[in-house]
Amino acid sequence: MKQTGSLFRRFLKIHFLFIFLPPMILIFFSAFFGGSGIPKKEMNPLNLFYITVLLFGLIIVAFVILSWLFFLKLQRRLSHLQEVMSMTARDSAFPKPVSVQSDRMDEIDQLGSSFNWMMQQLEDSRKRAYEEELLRHRLIANLSHDLRTPLTILRGHVTRLNHESVSLEGQLSLTEMDHTITRVGVLMDDLLSYTLLTSGKYPFEPASTDIGRLVRASVAAWYPVFEEKEIQLDVDLPADETFYWEVDPKWMTRVLDNLFQNIIRHAAEGKYANIVVDAAKEQILVADRGPGMDNSSYERGVGMGLSTCDYMLNKMMLKANITSNDKGTRVAIGRA
Repeated sequence: MKQTGSLFRRFLKIHFLFIFLPPMILIFFSAFFGGSGIPKKEMNPLNLFYITVLLFGLIIVAFVILSWLFFLKLQRRLSHLQEVMSMTARDSAFPKPVSVQSDRMDEIDQLGSSFNWMMQQLEDSRKRAYEEELLRHRLIANLSHDLRTPLTILRGHVTRLNHESVSLEGQLSLTEMDHTITRVGVLMDDLLSYTLLTSGKYPFEPASTDIGRLVRASVAAWYPVFEEKEIQLDVDLPADETFYWEVDPKWMTRVLDNLFQNIIRHAAEGKYANIVVDAAKEQILVADRGPGMDNSSYERGVGMGLSTCDYMLNKMMLKANITSNDKGTRVAIGRA
């Protein structure tokens, strides 16, 4: 950017000329017109001293006033620029461009021009990121929807082969194929749910929620599933003790559904589930005696579901502390 003028150079030029020019003029007139037109009896040293002091006093006063006006104008321009920048940092919004005088283009105008260019680049980057995010969400949603058809066809062929006479090894392979198709379908559902959630398709509507009552309702809905899998339920849900969180009941129920579903899918062999509502600590505890999250089954199937839960919990100002080993997994949900 070419600089057409320098603010401080102009300041120094004007002020130094103002300081040295009047004394030079005074010396010039004193040298050439010193005695003409002025009675010599009035030009005594005392009067000359007073005139000199008065002249230099006027010069100093004028210099101070001129400097004060210059810095006042400078302070106003810098304050305006600082106010625009502060508004950007405070409101997280892109402001209107700062006015710049291209014919003057001093240091402050260059700073304003650079600020305008930076805001334009940030605005363009945000637009590109938003468009890329929309494209990614649309692509994932379309893929999740389109892949259901081939999975359904594969499951149909597996079901047909199950009615055919095949060897024991073939029957085991068909069973593994059926389980794999089911697992892929679940992963696609989790991916689609996470994509819709992060794109704002699931509205967040927080309300004061009775957590004890909500957990009891979720456990009651899942009880037949645990019973079918022969999983022993150890619950501690006191009816006379509860606490309230400012959360979305639908989101909180979805988080619990995901945790219970992980027990069914990956920890059913432990035949145990512990669900506790601790009103004193304001916590929800969900534990199992499965193989732990280091097990390959957990690694393949629980990642996207936990990412969805983490997103929901963060949005609701909550946090899940997970501890896992080969003896089981424990999830404690509490305030962040």
